[in-house]
Amino acid sequence: MTQVYCIHREDNVGTALVGLVPGPVRVLGEVDIHEVAEVACSEPIDAGHKMASRAIAKGEAVVKYGLPIGRATCDIAPGQWVHLHNCESQFDERSNTLDVHTGAPTERDVYR
Repeated sequence: MTQVYCIHREDNVGTALVGLVPGPVRVLGEVDIHEVAEVACSEPIDAGHKMASRAIAKGEAVVKYGLPIGRATCDIAPGQWVHLHNCESQFDERSNTLDVHTGAPTERDVYR
């Protein structure tokens, strides 16, 4: 079974330890014992990327390391890929203009 790792018990995302495919994923690390330790991955997710370990409502904080790292721009279901297409950074205002797969800026005057 593939796995994601939650760093802190308050995290609502886990980091994919290997590339994920749709199907059951074991959630390792600091997981609240009352939460499910297995989530159904709903789409392919590359290793190192984030997967929602529980539902994240639009506008809710995306939490990793026990700290908010961004905000959901739409409802995110458990098992979905969490990345630039459904959350925005609270630290980098340009994050909305980065390519989802490469992370490269899509705006032309980014460095001017």
